[in-house]
Amino acid sequence: MTTSHESQPPPVGLARPGEDRPSGRDEPAPVPVTAMPPPGWEGILDPGETILWQGRPDGAVTLTPGSVVMALFGLLFAGFALFWMVMASLAGGYFWMFGLIHFAVGVGIMVSGPLGSAFTRRHSYYTLTDRRAFIATDLPLVGRRLRSYPITADTTLDFEDGALATLNFATVPRRGRNGVHEVPVGFARIRDGRAVLALMRAIQTRLAKERA
Repeated sequence: MTTSHESQPPPVGLARPGEDRPSGRDEPAPVPVTAMPPPGWEGILDPGETILWQGRPDGAVTLTPGSVVMALFGLLFAGFALFWMVMASLAGGYFWMFGLIHFAVGVGIMVSGPLGSAFTRRHSYYTLTDRRAFIATDLPLVGRRLRSYPITADTTLDFEDGALATLNFATVPRRGRNGVHEVPVGFARIRDGRAVLALMRAIQTRLAKERA
C-alpha cells in the first residue's frame, strides 16, 4: 500500500530547485536520528517514527534500452510526419501544416525517453524512516507530491549495485499498449546505495523479530 500526500514540501534538509545544486547530483549527509519530527514533517510522520536517511538521485542523462527504443520510435514517427509534410507541400496550399502536430508528437516522444527520467530525478527527494520510504517530487505544472511506501518484513528489495545504485522496494501498476504491467518503484541512482540497503534490511530484521 502506498500513501500519497499532495502539496507537501520536499523533505527537510534537502535543497529546493534553484538552491546550490547545479548538477542535481549532490548527496546530503545522513539526517541525525531524532525522536521529534523535523520541521516540515509534522503531521506526516507517525508518532515515534524516525528519519534514518535522506538523499537525492543523480540527475545525469542516461540511456537505457527502454529509452533508446522510445527515442527510435519517436524518430520514425517524426520522420514520417516530416516526409508527409514535404510531399503535401508540393501540391501547394497550407494542407501540409496539419503534419506539424504529428511531427511535434514524434519529437516529444524522441526526447522524452532519455531526458524525461533525468528531469524527474533532478526534481526528486528521497527519505527513509524506520517504517517507510518516501519519494517526493517537485515538478513544474504538476507541483509537489509526496508518496510513502511501507517497509515490512516481507518487502522485496531489488538492489542494483554500483557507484550509483538503485534500490527498488515496491511496484505500481501502469497501463500500456499490451495491458497493465507492474513498474518498479524505489530510490534510483543514489551514491550510498549499500548503506541504505543495510538500513532497510535492519528494519526488516527488527520487524521479523517483533512478529515472531
